[in-house]
Amino acid sequence: MAGRPFRRRELLAYGILGLPLTMAALPIYVHVPKFYADTLGMPIAIIGLILLAVRVFDALQDPLLGAWSDRGFAALGGRRFFIAVSLPLLALGMVALFHPTWRGALGPGTWLAASLVLVYLGFSIASISYQALGAEMTSDYVERTRVTAAREGLSLAGVVLAAAVPDLLARHYGEARGLPVFSLLFVPLLVFCAWLTLHYAPRAPTVPRPVAGGEKVFAGMLRPLANRHFRALLLVFVLNGVAASIPATLVLFYVDDVLGRPDLQGLFLALYFVFGALGMPLWVRLSATVGKKRAWLLGMVASVVGFFWAFGLGAGDVVSFAAVCALSGLALGADLALPPSLLADVIDHDERGANAHAQGAYFGLWNFVTKLNLALAAGIALPALALLGYEPGTTERSVLALASIYALVPSVLKLAAAVVLWYAPVEGKGVLPRGDVPQGETS
Repeated sequence: MAGRPFRRRELLAYGILGLPLTMAALPIYVHVPKFYADTLGMPIAIIGLILLAVRVFDALQDPLLGAWSDRGFAALGGRRFFIAVSLPLLALGMVALFHPTWRGALGPGTWLAASLVLVYLGFSIASISYQALGAEMTSDYVERTRVTAAREGLSLAGVVLAAAVPDLLARHYGEARGLPVFSLLFVPLLVFCAWLTLHYAPRAPTVPRPVAGGEKVFAGMLRPLANRHFRALLLVFVLNGVAASIPATLVLFYVDDVLGRPDLQGLFLALYFVFGALGMPLWVRLSATVGKKRAWLLGMVASVVGFFWAFGLGAGDVVSFAAVCALSGLALGADLALPPSLLADVIDHDERGANAHAQGAYFGLWNFVTKLNLALAAGIALPALALLGYEPGTTERSVLALASIYALVPSVLKLAAAVVLWYAPVEGKGVLPRGDVPQGETS
């Protein structure tokens, strides 16, 4: 699977599916509560309970779906088959979510829950199989990072589009029609991008995926935890992921109450993600020179250096915060491109033992932890703000509490992740494919 380097068009064909997948995710987090509450008059408490319940279901299903993906349908195309059958669920769920129709007192909640289940099920099956497909495309150390960078870079483009397009449509069609139109435009884009990926992305060998010893699905989904390299990488990923998720949870509060510029929220978000995409090639090249682990360490340090001084900003510091967004956005490229590539190396090491063809199980647990990071961030940041006396507004105490949790706590967690990564056995002899160590990497 190492072979020749991939052509750019091959990487583009693989990565393009990441664009609509992330376009589906952002509106659910940002727009669904407002759409069902403001536009449709549904009680916000009921919306919150439904979102929580379905989100828990979504996180818990990922390891199971990953293990299921490993079991194959090789004769029908393996991972590509799972991607193909999942996308109609995702498309139908997106259209239903923003075209609610019901009868009876319990109708709106039932419609919302059923639509979300469809969206999350389709999205999870597609994304797990899609990530596993990327890990199987090559075992080459450098090419693997190019594959993940192509996927994550185009995913960032999807985030930017998902942030901008619904707002533009709402201005043109009105608040009540903007998101329904967005969901209809989403379907042909999803179909086109999926067609490109399924037909033109480099093909991994399609082989039977045996299950050792008649292993049950539930046992198979936990098999990766027996790999100590994976456990170490997962711990780093949790610390680093919570550090990144806390600012994501609080950024709108920060822009409103610290900077006093709620009108610039979209601009700051776009700046952050655009610089994340621009920085991706830098981290790919750097990882090829000094190793993925060391490059990720440098990315963590760069993120702290570029971000922690948001603590000292105040009302009207727009240019300074724009610089924070740009610098931390550049560092974001390391978080996006390198961990999945390291994970693919860890999987290769495991497959030299008994756990062959377990990419789906690995990425199922990986996606579960990604969603857990978001939950942990909210569970840490919001109670901590309450303990420090934060309330929405611009009192000096509120601003100090918000700036502390927004900027200082993530910086400490990011440094802790860097320390754990320094000692973690996630790259080096015995872990890398072919048993080699890239220049500058000895751990």
